[in-house]
Amino acid sequence: MNELRLILGIDPGLRSTGFGLIEQTGTRLAWVASGCIRTDDAGTLPERLSTIAADVQRIIAQHRPHDVAVEKVFVNVNPQSTLLLGQARGAAITAAVLAGATVHEYTALQVKQAVVGHGKAAKTQVQEMVRRLLGLDHAPQADAADALATAITHAHSRQGYGALATELLARRRTGLRGGRII
Repeated sequence: MNELRLILGIDPGLRSTGFGLIEQTGTRLAWVASGCIRTDDAGTLPERLSTIAADVQRIIAQHRPHDVAVEKVFVNVNPQSTLLLGQARGAAITAAVLAGATVHEYTALQVKQAVVGHGKAAKTQVQEMVRRLLGLDHAPQADAADALATAITHAHSRQGYGALATELLARRRTGLRGGRII
C-alpha cells in the first residue's frame, strides 16, 4: 500500500468551513493545501450554502483527491446552531459526491483520538499535533487544522486494523466472500 493517495479533509461550518489536503504514500503524510471557505454573514442561508458547495467542488476539481473525509456533526447546546451546521455539512458532502468523490465520515472524538491520542483534546493540541505530523513550520488556523486532522484520521484508518476493516466492509458491500459472489 505504497501508492500515492490524496485525501481531502473537511471541517464543516456555516461561517467557516475548513479544508485540508494531504498526500499519503505508505505511512508518510505530507501537507498539500489547506485553508478556510468563508461565507458572508450578511448573505442568505441558500447563498452561504452555495458558497460552501461551489468552493468544495472547485477544490476537488483542482486537486482530484482519492478520498474525502468529513467530520460528523455533534449535537450542540443550541439546536439552531446544530441545524445550521448540519446544513453546511450537507452542502459540503453533496458537493463532494456530485464531484465524484468517495466520502468518509468521522466523529470529532475519532479525529482527536487518531491525532492527539485522546478524545478530549483542546483545539490547540490538535493544531500542534497536525503541525508535527505534517512537518509544518507553524500550526494551521483552527478550522484548517481540524480539516487536516480529519484527513489524517482517514489516512490512519487505511492502515493496520483500519485497512482490514475497510477491506471487509468493501467485501460485504460487493457480496464477495472467499472469492465467491454471495
